[in-house]
Amino acid sequence: MLDLKWVREHPDIVRDAARRKRVNADVDGFLAADALHRETLTRLEALRSELKAGSKQLGGMSPEQRAGALAAQQATKAELKQLEGPEQELRARVAELALWLPMPPAPEVPDGADDGDNLELARVGAPPEFGFEPRSHVELGEALGIVDIPRGVRLAGSRNYLLLGEGARLEQAVLQLSLEHMRRRGFELVSVPTLVSDACMTGTGYFPGGEEQAYRCEKDALNLVGTSEVALTSIHAGETLAADELPIRRIALSPCYRREAGTYGKDTKGLYRVHQFWKVEQVVIGPADEDWSRQEHQRILGHARDFMDLLELPYRVVNVCTGDLGQGQVQKFDIETWMPSRGGYGETHSASRFHDFQARRLNLRYKPGGAGKPRFCHTLNNTVVASPRVLIALLENYQQADGSVVVPEALRPYMGVDRIGPPAA
Repeated sequence: MLDLKWVREHPDIVRDAARRKRVNADVDGFLAADALHRETLTRLEALRSELKAGSKQLGGMSPEQRAGALAAQQATKAELKQLEGPEQELRARVAELALWLPMPPAPEVPDGADDGDNLELARVGAPPEFGFEPRSHVELGEALGIVDIPRGVRLAGSRNYLLLGEGARLEQAVLQLSLEHMRRRGFELVSVPTLVSDACMTGTGYFPGGEEQAYRCEKDALNLVGTSEVALTSIHAGETLAADELPIRRIALSPCYRREAGTYGKDTKGLYRVHQFWKVEQVVIGPADEDWSRQEHQRILGHARDFMDLLELPYRVVNVCTGDLGQGQVQKFDIETWMPSRGGYGETHSASRFHDFQARRLNLRYKPGGAGKPRFCHTLNNTVVASPRVLIALLENYQQADGSVVVPEALRPYMGVDRIGPPAA
């Protein structure tokens, strides 16, 4: 959510942000409803003041004066009652429209329509050169007996899968390495709920607008999260933190669930776009300081890049364009990892900064030092690692001519082997 006073003073900036981000925000409708609400509220407050002042004067009036004053008060009460309902409706309408207003992107965010317009900033490592015809992760996984998509689909429908034996162990090795990687960087591990309230989804910006992507448990009015960012960012909702408590740096390992609505026919083969996956997410809550936010954004991106370097996977970093940027994001950097079967790079990480967009919706504030008034925090988040997408890159980039897959050195202490070979006959 944006500072509504700021929106009133800078409507053209918000309109431009909605256009560039392709966000369906009714800025003019918001301004009209907001103006009418403030006009109605001003009249209501004036009527309440009249009633209060008139009540104090009744004691000093003559019977004749009192009768006239009481009649006037009855008329004022009637008008007050008549306005209370519309004021509440207007208040709700303003709040509803405000939830759609987009955060303006940073000046260095490139304009563009979709991910094809993202700007490459860095490229690390080179795609492997195979002296043989490389296989896809599906072909490798099936031959090695570690991936079973047909039975996963039989159990739970399309975009589901099974990881077996060394496949499941490889996934766990990656996740455990990522937790240790972030522990060394001072992040606190938190076990969070993966079923959360609508308030958490709205507070972090996933509602309204993302309902079609979420699995909802209607009976309990709860939602399965698509990322632990939702719970991690919402932990201190409604609180005012002390300045010395910031920054808060936390990670969570959780299963994640996405309906992938609107992706019919897209990435239907393999493990790239699935309904359930595991992810380690990093979230940072800090002060309302632009310079700090920019520096922290680079730090959290660096944590993910360093982890990819540990896995020795080729990747690139892109500056996400306006059309591929979320409603609340000021700027986002994606890490895309080389996946031979795709013939290109596939997204594996997203590092975002929001300024106070999420904090306003969550009413998450801190008290600066001295006599300053409480301010809304800044929030940031980034993937540390997500599976099974990282498994695609590991299996395909490390495959050998005999069909085996070399285990990266960083994962060997967790796997206990340096190679995944075909199952014994």
